Amino acid sequence: MAIPSFVDRATLRVSGGNGGHGCTSVHREKFKPLGGPDGGNGGNGGSVVLRVDPGLTTLVDYHRQSQRRATNGQPGEGDHKQGANGGDIVLAVPEGTVVSDADTGEVLADLVGEGDEIVVAAGGKGGLGNAALATSARKAPGFALLGEEGEQRTILLELKVLADVGLVGFPSAGKSSLIAAISRARPKIADYPFTTLVPNLGVVVAGETTYTVADVPGLIEGASEGRGLGFDFLRHIERCQAIVHVIDCATYEPGRDPVTDLDIIEGELAAHGGLEDRPRLVALNKVDIPDAADLADIVAPEIEARGLKVFRISTKSSEGLQALTFAMAELVRERRAAQPKAEAQRIVIRPAPVAGTGPEFTIRRMGDGQGGFVWRVEGAKPERWVKQTDFTNPEAVGYLADRFTRLGIEDELLRIGAREGDAVAIGAGDDPVVFDFAPQMQSGAELLTRRGDDDRLHSERASVTRRRELDAEYHAAKAAAEGLPRDPKQSWRVDFNEED
Repeated sequence: MAIPSFVDRATLRVSGGNGGHGCTSVHREKFKPLGGPDGGNGGNGGSVVLRVDPGLTTLVDYHRQSQRRATNGQPGEGDHKQGANGGDIVLAVPEGTVVSDADTGEVLADLVGEGDEIVVAAGGKGGLGNAALATSARKAPGFALLGEEGEQRTILLELKVLADVGLVGFPSAGKSSLIAAISRARPKIADYPFTTLVPNLGVVVAGETTYTVADVPGLIEGASEGRGLGFDFLRHIERCQAIVHVIDCATYEPGRDPVTDLDIIEGELAAHGGLEDRPRLVALNKVDIPDAADLADIVAPEIEARGLKVFRISTKSSEGLQALTFAMAELVRERRAAQPKAEAQRIVIRPAPVAGTGPEFTIRRMGDGQGGFVWRVEGAKPERWVKQTDFTNPEAVGYLADRFTRLGIEDELLRIGAREGDAVAIGAGDDPVVFDFAPQMQSGAELLTRRGDDDRLHSERASVTRRRELDAEYHAAKAAAEGLPRDPKQSWRVDFNEED
């Protein structure tokens, strides 16, 4: 199947890079067996960014390759070495690209200005190393935090062509011929309906004004409801500064006339919505044919009575084209002057703020359908902590339990009736982490030391104690041999030197 050169709609799966894991390391050098923790933090994962490139006019690159992923952050290393951050992926999109979430339909951004960009999949945060986790109460953490996973999202890219003037009309009304006559665009032109299958853009220069004109594929009655090709391309005139009705005055189809054609197209534009404030011009085409010229003279006063400016044109003989191009340029200048200049902006998708100051977690008692139950804990903070924990490290699990206690989860479980040994599930979705509830001991012999603390850092090593005991015994024996009382802190070698 051939891939089209013009694509105005594409579905893209984007994934941010995962954050690197933190490092667990203890500084070691000669005569310093316990130099303290020195594990570095992991690097942040790269993000996926969409950025406007004015040189692009199609989304065909994402039709060919529909999955993009940023690189992961590197893990931390010993000696306080931080892991490298993952590289961002910048995807170029044309001006006028609307980005929406494919699952929810929510519009995330409307990229219309040069340089506008949006972060559609943020990279995961790197995990903290044990050096960053050390405190005055936890001097030697034997664990580090895992890096967070990058965001994953399926987005829908929809291109709405940015043009100053949109040409609308029935098939074979002469829109492609008009854009070819007033610009250097060379669209396909033939004497059968629906020759134009994709929007064509042309650049027109009228005096000191330069503007773009879009040739929208032919509309028919019912286009706003899906008939013909107009349903797919009506969105391309949503950004136009002005609309020009191109009406065929030499049609051979029975039951059609210029006024009826104008009413039908206006009805479709009204059904599509959002175009009521755009100024209109009417171009009565093919007046080089005598019968068409006579018909144009008849209907022009009726159309002008509606407040519309009418131009009698011929794309074959170029009659009336200069007046039409200058009239379009005047409308474009007025619309540009009324609109403020947009500045490039960077959009980052963030979770919607929660109203009020409610709890950071919720706990529900849920039955399993077989007489048992589980306490389900949900909340952004505890769920993130669970993902950062290495469950193969008992000390890391203990640190997680301490965090839950400080957050108040344990107190809330006890308040609502949880007992030791009950199942507690942390996390939303179908894959939570399940614990057996075990309240921490606040006092007693069971609590021998703080989690993450090492008594060796603030107590005397056994080898030092043993050496001092042997030294004290030696001095005591030496003093007894001399028959004199001796201070154990004073060296016996001094007395020997004095006797000599």
